[in-house]
Parts: sequence; structure tokens; C-alpha cells
Amino acid sequence: MNTQISYQAASASFKAGHYTQALVTINRLLEINADARTYALLAKTLSQLGFKAEACKAYLAAAEKGGSNAGDHLVEAIKLNFELGNKEEALALSSRLQPKQCAQPDCAFVIASILFERDQYDLAAVFKNVLMKSDNLDHVLLGIRITASVWDIFKPADIEAAYNVLKRVPSDNRVRVLYLTFCREHNKYDSVERHQPIIEKALAAGDMDCLNAESPFFNVNWCGDERINQLAIGRTPPFNPQCTSVRRAMPHSWGEKIRIGYVSSDLFDQHATMKLIRRVLELHDRDRFEITLFCHTKPELLAFNSADRSAWGEIVTILDMNTKEVFEEIRRREIDILVDLKGHTHGSRLDIFNWPAAPIHVTWLGFPGSVNNVDLDYAIGDPTVLPMSSAPFYREKFCRLPDTYQPNDPLNRHLPQPVTRKQLGLPDDTFIFASFNAPRKISLPTINAWLKILKRTPGSAIAILHHSPESRSFIRKKLVEGGIAASRIFFMQKLDFQLHINRIPVFDLGLDTFPYNGHTTTSEQLWAGLPVLTVRGTNFASRVTESLLGAIGVPELVADTLDAYIDRAVHYFNSSEELKEFRARIEANRFISPLFDADRFRQHLETGYLTMVDRAKAGLEPDHIDVPALPPRTKPFLQR
Repeated sequence: MNTQISYQAASASFKAGHYTQALVTINRLLEINADARTYALLAKTLSQLGFKAEACKAYLAAAEKGGSNAGDHLVEAIKLNFELGNKEEALALSSRLQPKQCAQPDCAFVIASILFERDQYDLAAVFKNVLMKSDNLDHVLLGIRITASVWDIFKPADIEAAYNVLKRVPSDNRVRVLYLTFCREHNKYDSVERHQPIIEKALAAGDMDCLNAESPFFNVNWCGDERINQLAIGRTPPFNPQCTSVRRAMPHSWGEKIRIGYVSSDLFDQHATMKLIRRVLELHDRDRFEITLFCHTKPELLAFNSADRSAWGEIVTILDMNTKEVFEEIRRREIDILVDLKGHTHGSRLDIFNWPAAPIHVTWLGFPGSVNNVDLDYAIGDPTVLPMSSAPFYREKFCRLPDTYQPNDPLNRHLPQPVTRKQLGLPDDTFIFASFNAPRKISLPTINAWLKILKRTPGSAIAILHHSPESRSFIRKKLVEGGIAASRIFFMQKLDFQLHINRIPVFDLGLDTFPYNGHTTTSEQLWAGLPVLTVRGTNFASRVTESLLGAIGVPELVADTLDAYIDRAVHYFNSSEELKEFRARIEANRFISPLFDADRFRQHLETGYLTMVDRAKAGLEPDHIDVPALPPRTKPFLQR
């Protein structure tokens, strides 16, 4: 047989669309000349005939033959594996590519998609520029979503890049939603004012497609509507509801003690989560509970830790484990209740919870809302943040603790040390409102409310925490254009925790943000004795401060409406005696009321866990749980 003629005949049949005839010729040809070119043509032919798994093998065979096109053949094998759902194989093969091959948009899309789905955002971010320059809109959207997922390294250039994409596809609201994410991060209110009404109009008309690209975390930063919150799915792949029944039916050996597993990337003492939960972990009743911490904290963050982490529980490092390996480790340890402490936040490992890892899956503390598209049984909250009217918008059943869902650590943090306004560069004779929340929480309705407050309180000032020069500039621009003198606006930088706590008491009134309240930020202000004014919310994220104020005994600081919030701020500006009374009550309640009573909280939490296990042992489906309250304390739980 003349191999050259046979190859040309096979190629001609392929080009003519006679794929079966081409396949017959190629198979004969492979018997005498199994070279890279022939295997590549075999792969193309098999793919056209619908035999994609076999086509993948043929591309790999072509790549193994070497030659100048070996990398291209490997790329095609990676793309086919991805299309077939063989993501582990696709990612493994990508390690054999040269950098220039990874930089091809099609290949970058596959690799980045897999990394993104695994929450490995920092690795996926390597490909974002390639994707955002692609002509394929799906590539561009992934590039923007990757950028939005590594919000700790947002850059001003990201706003411009997203806007350039929006100019290319001005009618695509998926791009508009992601562009707005960057604008809110840097408080670019002029763009929010232009583009947010377009999104709201689309949602009102029932066009929800734009939510498919938005992270649930960023959605709750601007939207207080639980119906819409549950539709934002962002990066989370859907799971098969049958996973739940399979998981609950799996054989499980219950022990004498309840085995609790906490999963988090924040397990170091400087993180906000640990400043809340640390004392509860230390106090867990070891006679009834075994505590395991499945830690995927990065080593560079652990370097900041000075606490004895063994006091929190047994540490199992899962940072470098894939999902299957983590699943097998959890099953080996026969964990009864697996608790997600991250939800839809940066660095989560929600993939673990879509495997049948434990009989009971719980979410708590990390994300203020339903962790949609994840196989979870319970969401831990309280009656304020999780009223039963919210149940239709949650897949999870509620486990409601009686005082507040948020624990606090009164032992491992110091009270504020005295500092003066002069030391902070602030005027002594001025009433100063303050906001310590992340700038992204200062929504357009929030900044507009503050404008009205400042206009009605002549001589007052406001101090605002900022994370970047851009956010500072845009916040100042908004307030100054609204008629507030720049001299009335002070900006605060992030400080080490104790220095931050020290400065809080010098201010007169904390102003909360909405629809995303201060969470740890609010409890820090209350710990330091500063009254915080909030407005009653409409979803979990917007009800948190109300929960915390109730738990320390100052529910009067919750306004029923936005107008009432503005009026109340003006009222307190004119009523310094009332603010002094609130300060006195907060300080008197600090070591009696539930907010900072870690042991009371621990007992309520453990009661919730016991109830979950009792139901599971009895073969009952999860159901809403209301944990009964312990009697109130009459003596301080801690002396300072």
C-alpha cells in the first residue's frame, strides 16, 4: 500500500464528510504507518462520528509520537476530556503542556474552568488576562468571574477591563453584573447609578439569566431580596438532589461521642472567624464531643498564628488534598456532623459537601444566607436572622439558637486601651459618626442615607474605613458632590486588631451598612462600647446587627425603616445623654448578656448538634430546630 496515497485518500474522505469511509482507510493505514499525522486524523474522524472518548485516546497517541504538533494534539485531548467530564484527567494532562500552549484561549478556558470550580482562584487567576482578551464571550465571562473571585487582590484596572468587555457586548447583563461587582468594590457610585437600574429592570421583568454569573457573596452585598439571593449561583456547579438520599442512606457507625468536623481555610487566630469562634472550640465538651478541624489554611497565613491550635481540636491538613482524598479522610474518621464555616466566600471547599462525607452536613457562620447548590441539611442561625418566613428560600432546615447565631470570644481579646482623638488626628469638639465596614458594603442606598444624615447634622463629621485609594476617592467625591465639605470626612486605614479596638470608643455613633450589615465589625464595636445604629433587614445579611444588638440588650438601636434610620441618627446627634445611656448599658451588659458569653453559646450549639444527631439516629429527615434558651445570667461570666 502506498501510505502517502492512503493518507491523502483518508484525508479527502474526511474533508468530504465521508467519515465512515475515512475511518476504514485510516484503520488500514495504521497497520503499516502509525505516525502522529495518522493518529491525529483518526482522532478528528472519531470525534465527528461521536466517539469522543476514543478520539481522546487517538489524540494522546498522536501526542506521544512527538513532533512539532504534539502540544496541539495534547490540547485537543484535554479539551475532549473536559467535554466528557473527565476533569481530573484533563487537569493532569495540562501539566505536560508548554506555557505558550496553556495560553491558547480554548485551553486556558478548560484549565481555568476546572480550577475555578475547585475554588482554586489564585491558580485560575493566571489565565484571566488571556480569557478576557478572547473573542469568545464564554471565555471573557470566566475571566471576569475569576477576577471577581479573588477580591482580596482587586485592582482598579479590573474596572476598566470589565467596562471594555461591556462595551463589546452592551446588551449582555451577565457582563454588566460583573462590571458592577468591580465598581462596588471601589465605590464607583457614578457607574452604579447608571447600570444598577438596568439590572433591576431586567430582574423585575423576570430576566434572571444575569444572576447565573454572579457570586452569591457579591449578590447579598447589594440585594436584600431573598428570592433573588437564592438565584445567584456564580461558580457553584449544580448537584444532583439524589446525592442527599444516597448520603443519608450510607452505613454509618455512631460512637459514644458525637464527632464534629469543621472545614475552613481561616484556622489561625488573626482571622475574623477565629476571633468569633475560638473560645467555643476551646470550650467544647470533650466528654461528649470529638472535634476535628479540616484545615486548608495557607501556610503564609498560619505564619501569623500565635495560638495553640491543638486546644481547638485535632488538626487535619487538607490543603493539598483533592476532593476524593478529603472525602475518604472524613469517612475514615466517621465524622457525624460536618460543618462548613465558609459558605460562598473566598477560599471555601464547598465541593466536599457535595460528596456523601457525613450523615449530617451543616453550614454556619461564614456566609449569611442559603448556601445554594450544595448538599447541606441545616443552616445555623437565630430567630432574627432566620425567621420562619425565610424558610421557602432555603434548601437547608434551620437550627435556630436562642440568643444569636454569632459566637464571640471574650477571653482571648483585650478590651480597648485608652487613646485620644488627638492621637488619631481627629477633632475633640465634633460629633463623629463612624463606619468600620468594608467599603463594598457601603452601598448606594447607604451612602445616600449618610448624605441626608450629614446634611441634617451641621457641624458633624464622619469617619469611614477604606481599603484602597480608589474607594477613598470615590466616597469623598460622592459626599462632596452631595454638598458635604471635605473637611467633615475622615478616612481610617486598617490597623492591627488591638489598635483597631482601641480607636473605636473615641467615636460617637456607629452607622451600620445595608443590605449587608457589619457582622464581626458590629460585635467589635459593641465590645468596645460604641452604640451602633442599624435598620431592620429583609435577609440574613441585613439582619445580623439587629441580632447582635438584641443579644447585648440595646434593641432600641434598630430602626424600622430607612427613613427612621436617618431620623434616629439625627436624633442621637442632638441627644448626647441617650448615647451615654446606651454606652453605659452596653458596658454593663458586656459580661452578663449573651453576646459575649461563649460558654452559654457553646451549650446552645451543642444542644443543636445533639438534636440533629438524635433525629438522624432515629431515621428522621432533618427538620427545623429551635434550641431552648438557658436561664439568663445574674452574675458576670467573666471578670476583667
